[in-house]
Amino acid sequence: MKNILVVEDELPISRVLKAYLEKHHFQVVQAFTGDEAQQKFDTCNPALVLLDVMLPGRSGWSILEYIRAKSSCPVIMLTALGQIDNKLAGLHQGADDYITKPFIADEVVARVQAVLRRSTQIMEGEHVTQFGSLKVDFKARTVMLHGIEISFTPKDLSLFLFLAQYRNQAFTREQLLDQVWGMDYEGSDRAVDLAIKRIRRALEHWPAAEGEIRTYRGLGYKLSVYE
Repeated sequence: MKNILVVEDELPISRVLKAYLEKHHFQVVQAFTGDEAQQKFDTCNPALVLLDVMLPGRSGWSILEYIRAKSSCPVIMLTALGQIDNKLAGLHQGADDYITKPFIADEVVARVQAVLRRSTQIMEGEHVTQFGSLKVDFKARTVMLHGIEISFTPKDLSLFLFLAQYRNQAFTREQLLDQVWGMDYEGSDRAVDLAIKRIRRALEHWPAAEGEIRTYRGLGYKLSVYE
């Protein structure tokens, strides 16, 4: 039974989420303030965090930053702020999905299940793959180049791991958005281009003879490896 940490200061909403998640066989830990969220994240080892933005004390953004500094645990933001700029801010800071209040509890459960499927899909496949001097560990979610770990943002790491899992296959920007950002992502596909640009910069010392991320004009991208 997977642990879900629900961080929501409105008791009625927290109770509804807890009831619906438990109905779908999740174990729920509740937190009602930012400080309590940080403490319970460290102690309950959640499989996913449902994180409200507006919290007493430390904000949800602060807790998201804390989580991302130490973990790739999936995080879904909950907030009454519906503007696209706020959604983009959350996703750029490492959130895996973003749900605007008011919401239907069944939809939240479906989003939780979808994010958990995406986060475990890679780990269920092959474990470690070597592309010349580049070593990809799907289970540990690490990428090593010449024996040194490359630092990616959580979203860039998820994108690279997806491309590495399906190496030598081309994907459109829309397909990458669906697989990595989620089907409910409402931002521009420009997010894919920017992530690819950052990944290429991180891989700049990877010998071109071993592999590269190739652009297909009008289509999208693929990770070409020369094994």
